[in-house]
Amino acid sequence: MIIHLMEIISDLHIHSRFARATSKDLTIDNLVKWARVKGLNLIGTGDFQHPKWNAEIKEKLEEDENGILWLKNGDKEISFIWQTEISLMFSQGIKKRRAVHLLVFAPSTFVADKIIDYLASKGRLDYDGRPIFGISCKQFVHDLKEIDDKIEIIPAHSFTPWFGLYGSDSGFDSLAECFEDEVHHIYAIESGMSADPSMIWRLRENINIVSFSDIHSFWPWRFGREATIFEIPELSYENIVHAIRTGVGLKATIETPPEYGKYHWDGHRNCNFSCSPSESSKLNGKCPVCSRGLTIGVENRIDRIAKSPEGFKPVGAKMFYKLLPLHELIALHYAKAMNSKIVWEKYNEMIEIFGNEFNILLKIGKDEILKEGIDLKLVELILLSRDGKLEVKPGFDGEYGQVLMPKIVESKIGQAKLF
Repeated sequence: MIIHLMEIISDLHIHSRFARATSKDLTIDNLVKWARVKGLNLIGTGDFQHPKWNAEIKEKLEEDENGILWLKNGDKEISFIWQTEISLMFSQGIKKRRAVHLLVFAPSTFVADKIIDYLASKGRLDYDGRPIFGISCKQFVHDLKEIDDKIEIIPAHSFTPWFGLYGSDSGFDSLAECFEDEVHHIYAIESGMSADPSMIWRLRENINIVSFSDIHSFWPWRFGREATIFEIPELSYENIVHAIRTGVGLKATIETPPEYGKYHWDGHRNCNFSCSPSESSKLNGKCPVCSRGLTIGVENRIDRIAKSPEGFKPVGAKMFYKLLPLHELIALHYAKAMNSKIVWEKYNEMIEIFGNEFNILLKIGKDEILKEGIDLKLVELILLSRDGKLEVKPGFDGEYGQVLMPKIVESKIGQAKLF
């Protein structure tokens, strides 16, 4: 019997406009619109415990028998699952301050409401789309699993210094140290922008890796910048969670180059200083400008807790793509800001021709793009990004990395070519 699988490109770490530092225009309709432009099929609801956003979800979306949410009276192209992010702050072990963000997924409206009741018993839900609770990760997982074992919990942006499971400031050295005897309920971690699977494999944690965007706006250089590709027989909450837990059906992740992330290298933003882990070690972790401790980045943190050297790849490791958003590539081509008129015009032109952004970044060949009159140098930037060959000056201490324009050389046939 031949089982036909469907490809689902998902971004399951979303926020609403009721979360801090998010766009006031984050609405269900805008999420659907820009998911379609990006090429996403499945997205998280985000912030489902926030009273106003929860009411909007229930007003705009309806749930099918598989735990998937769709626009009421809308098309069946973009779907949602119940999702939120919770911030836990607590003391454990030698550190007085632990801070870990966790993604939470629910299989149905009924279970999402039970999670809301539980959270409401622990504190307020109306002040932020990502509320804070003084609960340990171990206790939180235990309590949610008591509600329903189908609830999925995934450590979010696991390596960021301040709020990641492995963060250099307040995190842990391992999953077991964090979750203790509840660790068997943790099946996957979110890579975050400053790490990619090849870095995470070095930890030898025997954990699946997913990648999502943690968006605070719907613009396509944020939405879907990191994503997870599933290959499953039918779109259902059960199949998505089965893939996350077992790896079967978890096809690949889409990552930004880790250097693009805000916390890849060590540094001090206020001092405009950053450095590699080896240079940081020579400085004893001190900023040469102000003499205070540097914010230790993800590359350094992974070096410190890794059990294997660079290049280690576990059996059964999933493939991943390192891609920059199309807006970033067009902006680099024109040497303009990402939201400038000329960048938007070229972006809209390409989406009109090729359907969505992931088609352009991942699937359509060079000749087909050139046939539509797209400038050769821009096409070469897209292909270099697709092959993971663009150089990025690493981000640090809250600053995004900077993509560097490749040098131009003469090809064998005498044409100028990016390299």
